[in-house]
Amino acid sequence: MSFEQELAEQRREKLKRIEALGYLTYPHRFAYTHTLPQILQMFSSKTAEELMAEKPIVRVCGRLQAIRGHGKAGFADLAQSDARLQVYVRKDAVGDRGFELYQLLDLGDFIGAEGYLFRTRTGEMSLHVTDFIMLSKALLPLPEKWHGLQDLELRYRQRYLDLLANQEVRSVFLARSRLIRALRSAFDQRGFVEVETPMMQPLPGGATAKPFRTHHNALDIDLFLRIAPELYLKRLVVGGLDRVYEINRNFRNEGISTQHNPEFTMLEFYQAYSDYMDLMALTEELLPELAMQTCGTKEIKFGDHIIDFDNISRYSLREAICQFWPDDATRPQLDELSDEKRTADLIKNWNSMFPELDRVPVPDLANPSGGISHGAALALLFEAVCERKLIQPTIIYDFPVEISPLAKSKANEPGWVERFELYIAGMEIANAYSELNDPDEQRRRFEMQMALREKGDAEAHEMDEDYIRALSYGMPPTAGEGIGIDRLAMILTGSRSIRDVILFPLMRPEVPADSETD
Repeated sequence: MSFEQELAEQRREKLKRIEALGYLTYPHRFAYTHTLPQILQMFSSKTAEELMAEKPIVRVCGRLQAIRGHGKAGFADLAQSDARLQVYVRKDAVGDRGFELYQLLDLGDFIGAEGYLFRTRTGEMSLHVTDFIMLSKALLPLPEKWHGLQDLELRYRQRYLDLLANQEVRSVFLARSRLIRALRSAFDQRGFVEVETPMMQPLPGGATAKPFRTHHNALDIDLFLRIAPELYLKRLVVGGLDRVYEINRNFRNEGISTQHNPEFTMLEFYQAYSDYMDLMALTEELLPELAMQTCGTKEIKFGDHIIDFDNISRYSLREAICQFWPDDATRPQLDELSDEKRTADLIKNWNSMFPELDRVPVPDLANPSGGISHGAALALLFEAVCERKLIQPTIIYDFPVEISPLAKSKANEPGWVERFELYIAGMEIANAYSELNDPDEQRRRFEMQMALREKGDAEAHEMDEDYIRALSYGMPPTAGEGIGIDRLAMILTGSRSIRDVILFPLMRPEVPADSETD
């Protein structure tokens, strides 16, 4: 038997003894008069003399975080919502049965206590207990007090222990909650309507990603967990809801990394009679607001960097490649990136200069219908050259049409679309564009994507006839944007992994201890 199992057996034995004393070990409720934060707020300013004169009677509850016994009296620390209150238990005040219950308590147990407030000789406000009951027994010991829970996998797998043991973890998720409230407030104040769209969809759409598949038994049809809510939100714009947003869970059947989790949260919104430039301005307004409401400052420490949310740069994708090209190499000119042959030569030079990095595919000029296109290759070159260098908030705009099947083309450059992405700390945080609202052009784009699927691109967009039908009823000029809440929460809380800001990240199945081999 392991040491932990021995402790659990001891606690179960105490549970039996508590039951033998006639106590309910798992009562249904406890009628408290104050929460511990309310106690501290209302009475912390009272002096010992004032408390002694008033002897305010309160009923409180919480989890035991410390127990200190002294003969016929003892102290314990009660915790609730990050507040603590010392309780003082005397045998002559609670009686023999009550004091025996006190002696059977363990760290982690929940109790309810009644008594009056006073200050000890050291000045600490405490509760002089006159009666108390057991509310729930902790049959397993909590993580060790001073060292907390250190094992990363155990922290993610048993987040309840992580929250109990590590104050900074609770702070991260409280900050995430403030961020989501701030986002809702920002869009509500700007006249947007919050909506909900299907999470199970007959066609995966709104992004290029590999979906999760499920099956509906009653209808006997396959469905897909959504990879984005985009096409449904734009249907609502067609229906006359000019400003809509959704805080949504998306699911993409892809790898796991410090920046990726197969299930993640985004805020996606659409604004009619606008284009991507309008959303750039809105994004630049939003960022400092969100930082202030979440963290109380516009300058956020992330690793070795101080991120200034009040200072946002803008570059076109082609300008960024030129701007962030390595200083020790000949910097390309903008016109080179518009010429397919010169771009191909640039990519070849990049691959030879940095063989240790993932190779950027070279466009096949001899066979343009096969291999990677010029625009898709440029996008991959941008990722290789620029992404890791975009530490401060940076908007990258104007993307190739080949990787943007739902965005409106630029009027003077049909091979490029009105799209931008927001980068912070080397991560893509938001993606936005002027929405394509020409149903005939949308059909051509879907057909282009279907051709890519036939070549083996499992993430290419499928044809969505109902969406084309919706556009055929008319959609006004519209711009839309998706903001990755998980990644933004990472930056605002200084977290280095997306798992640190998701309460229950996806994990491999736990291997039973008795099945492990050396």
